Amino acid sequence: MRVVVIGAGVGGLAAAVRLAAAGHRVDVYEQAATIGGKLGRYERDGFRFDTGPSLLTLPQVFADLGLTLELEPLDPVVRHVFPDGSVLDSSSDPAVFAERIADAFGAAAARDWARFWERAERIWAASWRSVLQREVSPASLARLSWRVGDLLAIAPGRSLRALGRRYLRDWRLRMLLDRYATYTGADPRRAPAALAAVPYAELAFGGWYLPGGLGVLATALQERCAQLSIDVHLSSPVRTVTTTAGRATGVTLASGAHIAADAVVSDVDAAVLYRDLLPTPRRLAGLADRSLAGFVMLLGVDGHTPQLAHHTVFFPRNYNAEFNAVFGDPAHGRRARPASQPTIFITRAPDPAVHPEGAEAWFVLVNAARHGTAAGAVDWLRPGLAPAYADHLLEVLASRGLDVRDRVRFLETRTPADLAAATAAPGGTIYGTAGGLLRPSNRGPVDGLYLVGGSAHPGGGLPMVTLSAKIVADAIGPAR
Repeated sequence: MRVVVIGAGVGGLAAAVRLAAAGHRVDVYEQAATIGGKLGRYERDGFRFDTGPSLLTLPQVFADLGLTLELEPLDPVVRHVFPDGSVLDSSSDPAVFAERIADAFGAAAARDWARFWERAERIWAASWRSVLQREVSPASLARLSWRVGDLLAIAPGRSLRALGRRYLRDWRLRMLLDRYATYTGADPRRAPAALAAVPYAELAFGGWYLPGGLGVLATALQERCAQLSIDVHLSSPVRTVTTTAGRATGVTLASGAHIAADAVVSDVDAAVLYRDLLPTPRRLAGLADRSLAGFVMLLGVDGHTPQLAHHTVFFPRNYNAEFNAVFGDPAHGRRARPASQPTIFITRAPDPAVHPEGAEAWFVLVNAARHGTAAGAVDWLRPGLAPAYADHLLEVLASRGLDVRDRVRFLETRTPADLAAATAAPGGTIYGTAGGLLRPSNRGPVDGLYLVGGSAHPGGGLPMVTLSAKIVADAIGPAR
C-alpha cells in the first residue's frame, strides 16, 4: 500500500516509521519548513531552547521505533515551590518521594499520598489495559466491557479535584495533583478523575531528558525515516484529502499536485481536518473541550540559579483564580483573560550544549487562554499585550523570590497566536482537545482515513501521540 501522512509532528513521523517498517510505501507532507510540529526548537546567541515539550515520560512507548536515543533520568522530576515557601521535589522512587513528602509536610501527608498512589496505580492499570492502547470512540467506549474493578478505580463522573480532596488533606498535595490536569490542557475542577493516571505515569516510569534538548527526538525520527526510505516533503501544505465513493484516495497539495494513496494518515488537528481538508466539511463527533494554551518566555540569563531544578513550578496563592482567567466563563459573562497570578513553570537544563558558559537558557511557560476574539479566548495579537505580560510575569516571579530582571540578556515571547500560526493548532491550543476519554476517533469519517496526534485518541503529549501512531499502524496492518 501507498500511504500519505499529513504533518511531520511526532505523531505523524512515528506513524510513518511504523508503517514503513511494516512494508508500506510512505510519504510525509508538512506545511512548515521544519519537522517536529509542536516539538519546536529555537537557537539564539549560543542558547538553544525547546519551545514545546521539555520532559520525556513513558520511554517504553518509543522503544520499538528503532530510534537511537540517549536518555538521562531526572531527579527531581519536578521541583514544586508553594506560595507558603515550602518546596517539594518529586521522585520516581516511591520510597524517596514518600520521605520527601514527610520531610516537607509531615508523616500524615506522606500516608495520604501512599493511599492516593494505590488508587492512581489502579487507574493507570485500567487505562493502560482498556483505553490507551486501542481504538476508542464514543460508541466503542459505551460498549467496552469494563471490569467492575476498573470502573470503580476510574470513577466516571468524579473530577480530579474531587479525587484529590478525598485522599489528600494537605492543600499543597492537592495543588500538586491539580496541576496534572493542565498536562492534558484541562481544568482540574472539571477534568475526570481518570487523569490521576498522569502523575502515576510520570513518577512510576520516571521523567527523562535528552542531551541537546528534546528536539533531538524529532531529529532521531527524521533519521529513522531516511533509513526506511520515507520521503518527508517540507514546505508542502496539503489543501484537501481526496475521496472516491466514500474512501480516501490521496491528497491534493496547495501547489495543485495530486498524490494518490491507498490510505491517508492525518497528523493535523482533528477540527482542521474535518472542517478544512475534507471535500465536504463534516461534523466532528467525540470532540472534547478545547485545550488551554500557553504563553512562553525564552530567556537568556546570566549566571547560575541554584534554587532551580531542571523543571521548577512556582504555584500561586489562588489556583482557582488562574483557571477562571484562562478558561473564562462565557455563560456568566466572564471573558477569558491573561491570569494576573499564574502558575509559572521554568525549564532550565544544566546541559552545556544548550547555553553558553556562564549563562542559562530558560523556557518559561504559563497557562493561557487560547487565541481568538470569542469570550473564551484572548486576542494575543493586540498591540503591546505580549511584551507587557512578559514584564508582568518577571515581576510576579520576583515577588515569589526569584528576581532575575537584572540578569536577562534577552527575552523573547511566544504567544498562543504564534503557536497557531506555526502549527495550525486552532487558537494555539497545546493539546488539541482537553483531558477526557471522549476524543476524536483514530478512524476518520471516510474509509482509509486515519487520525494521529494530540487532538485524537488517546490525547496530547509525546507518549500519547506516539501511542496514537501505534494504534493507527495496527489498524492499517502490515503490507500484503
